[in-house]
Amino acid sequence: MAVDYTVIVVYLAGMLAMGWWGMRRAKSKSEFLVAGRRLGPVMYSGTMAAIVLGGASTIGGVGLGYQYGLSGAWMVFTIGLGILALSVFFSARIARLKVYTVSEMLDLRYGGRAGVISGVVMWAYTLMLAVTSTIAYATIFDVLFDVNRTVAIVLGGAIVVAYSTLGGMWSITLTDMVQFVVKTIGVLLLLLPVAVVKAGGFAEMKAELPTSYFDPLGVGGETIFTYVLIYTFGMLIGQDIWQRVFTARSDRTARWGGTVAGTYCLAYAVAGAVIGTAAKVLYPNLGSPDDAFATIVKDELPVGVRGLVLAAALAAVMSTSSGALIACATVANNDIWSRLRGLAKRSGEHEEHDEVAGNRAFILVMGLAVIGTAIALNDVVEALTVAYNLLVGGLLVPILGGLLWKRGTAQGALAAVAVGGLAVIGLMAGYGILANEPVYYGLLASLVAYVAVSLVTRPTDEAVLAVWRERIAGRPSELPSETVPAHQ
Repeated sequence: MAVDYTVIVVYLAGMLAMGWWGMRRAKSKSEFLVAGRRLGPVMYSGTMAAIVLGGASTIGGVGLGYQYGLSGAWMVFTIGLGILALSVFFSARIARLKVYTVSEMLDLRYGGRAGVISGVVMWAYTLMLAVTSTIAYATIFDVLFDVNRTVAIVLGGAIVVAYSTLGGMWSITLTDMVQFVVKTIGVLLLLLPVAVVKAGGFAEMKAELPTSYFDPLGVGGETIFTYVLIYTFGMLIGQDIWQRVFTARSDRTARWGGTVAGTYCLAYAVAGAVIGTAAKVLYPNLGSPDDAFATIVKDELPVGVRGLVLAAALAAVMSTSSGALIACATVANNDIWSRLRGLAKRSGEHEEHDEVAGNRAFILVMGLAVIGTAIALNDVVEALTVAYNLLVGGLLVPILGGLLWKRGTAQGALAAVAVGGLAVIGLMAGYGILANEPVYYGLLASLVAYVAVSLVTRPTDEAVLAVWRERIAGRPSELPSETVPAHQ
């Protein structure tokens, strides 16, 4: 295991070095929060794929393959579909807005009255996403170093908080690129073929397992539909995803770079399901499907390769954790704290420097809160489900409505958030947190409220819409700090 340990330690040290290098680049709010809006297609594709393919997609995706076979790919597959839809239909318009958060987009579209409420919902979602990713360190470090849960969470979380706080989005982008390469090599190029070969090839796998394991719809139509509602639509509106779109240097980068990332996610989904199916042949009686990834890595891979693949799992968790952390801190500072205190927007270079320090402080504070919450919670599946249901049930309609329907009003947006959010909470209390009905009916209630209230209230002021149309078209001149050379 000494070689495996060395691989992991070198990887973790590299992450901290990237954070230090990123700190030297992040001299403005734009650089710190959205990498100066200047990522080219290569870096953009890598960082977008890294943020969405986390521990749930890697360890959880293999676990679903172990439990259901090839149809276990659907969860991660719907994530890829969401990134493709976002990239093809919305990313260019989102990138042109030159904002920092989803709530700022809502304020711009509806006239400045939806920010705090939507910010609170988005903050809860990003916080729980970061907590879930942080808890996943316990599984990986237990396999690596046989340390207890709290130590594992503190160790992994501290590294992510350190490089995220130092360099903001620049550090996260650089580490995401490394993590993207490590995941590609570790999971797609090493673990996938080794798992299939060890299981005797596809012919042997088909002979050993029930035919349902090779049914593309074996996981169930209702489950697939729920995945689409939660994950595909969730990809369209999450702050962690939009913040990556804001880093693109051009419309073309956002559209085509995101399309490449979405396609990569589809391949990753299939790979995880195949690995899980192979693990079912090799270890038919595991206590939990989520143990499949660690078991097959620990028992079937040679020394050195095992360290690289475990580093790939660690990379998957870290990329999602860091992306959710900066999104959580950005929303907390820009959408909640600054609005509640009535802080003025950036007006000069000195304020710009202060804003970088303020956002850095918020990442540190939110990071400590995430680590503390992760230690306190044993299982956040239900909490994360609540966050996703609130995100989709409360924010999907006003966000997409603002992008697609001119007649939508601020009152309609606020009604959609309130009615959708309350409906989701009430239905979860009645049907159960993990039931599918809350997000179904909550989303429908949000849509009805948005349309009805928008139609009975005065249309959005034409001056507000004129500014919105100018921003969507990309006609306003960029801030000087954002007009910088492009990077691939």
